[in-house]
Amino acid sequence: MELTWRWFGKNDNITLDMLRQMGVQGVVTALHGVPNGKIWTEDAINDLKNYIEKAGLRWSVVESLPVCEAIKYGGKEREQLLQNYRVSLANLGKCGVKTVCYNFMPVIDWIRTDLYHPNPDGTSSLYFDRVQFAYFDCFILKRKDAEQDYTPDEIRKAKVWDTTITETEKDKLIDTIIVKTQGFVNGNIREGDKNPVAIFNKLLDLYKGIDKAQLRANMKYFLEQVIPTAEKYGVNLCVHPDDPPFPVLGLPRIVTNTEDIDWFLHAVDNPHNGLTFCAGSLSAGVHNDVPAMARRFAGRTHFVHLRSTEVSPEGNILEASHLAGRGQVVELVRIFEKANPTLPMRIDHGRQMLDDVNKTYNPGYSLYGRMYALAQVMGVIAATK
Repeated sequence: MELTWRWFGKNDNITLDMLRQMGVQGVVTALHGVPNGKIWTEDAINDLKNYIEKAGLRWSVVESLPVCEAIKYGGKEREQLLQNYRVSLANLGKCGVKTVCYNFMPVIDWIRTDLYHPNPDGTSSLYFDRVQFAYFDCFILKRKDAEQDYTPDEIRKAKVWDTTITETEKDKLIDTIIVKTQGFVNGNIREGDKNPVAIFNKLLDLYKGIDKAQLRANMKYFLEQVIPTAEKYGVNLCVHPDDPPFPVLGLPRIVTNTEDIDWFLHAVDNPHNGLTFCAGSLSAGVHNDVPAMARRFAGRTHFVHLRSTEVSPEGNILEASHLAGRGQVVELVRIFEKANPTLPMRIDHGRQMLDDVNKTYNPGYSLYGRMYALAQVMGVIAATK
């Protein structure tokens, strides 16, 4: 598999020279300075592509070319946004960047309630706590009928937490869920925005009346509009699974399991319509048999995220070691190496360890934690050949 690394552009503290020394072959990045929905020009694409190539690497995958909210919920700006998306795809293809990862998650991408959950070995991991999330939903967002989405025990514990939580802890939870894990991903909310809860609730309001069937219809329309362009220019589009893979905040999720993936692959049955196989997202759902899904969808997988999770009996989700947990990364490497040994793979959501604690890396994108995981996986790949 091609060893790739998510890199956040020329201002990333982790430099391309560092990546080359680690054995990284390809870069996963995006034009982070271009606002969502605007066209990626050939000049801007080539500028970054040439910069990467001068460092001895290649731009392997775009992650991501964002799908704007109005495309997802079917707003009045949808047609213009789709046209801009087609132009950007065409420009990427002309410039030789041929794999594009995106997601179709409404409003919020990956969700965690703790960015630095302590592990017994002294490292820390990303973590999702169902009670804390229930508290956020019911007591901070105050979403209508939110309590129906949680068990009576989760609501009871959230109410108890409400009697002890401090304002500082509330602010930290808000920052974790809707600022830190979203600002560098989709741009809907950014650091420094005033009253992020109000902004977030307005985004949720955009999806009133949008159920799973309607969101599926909107995704099918998106694929029908952009896959012909992808095919013309030789670009592979690959959707990222929902993280976590179940409905949240009253929003539908449509890439959560085998049936969902079968649906969108057949909705527009074209080899350029594919999957980003994220072992971490899929393993966070106890309903998913991750190796079985890898075998089933290997032929339509264009990009792989290797990470793993542990799910507690209460439903809490911990980012596990890359060699442990429900993701079964060792078996996934065997499957994908056999199916397509040139498939780009990146290590995802490394633990925070050693000097990572003194840096300002994006959550989940530590240096030493990911480098350690990369070394583990490089050993697995070597052993499976």
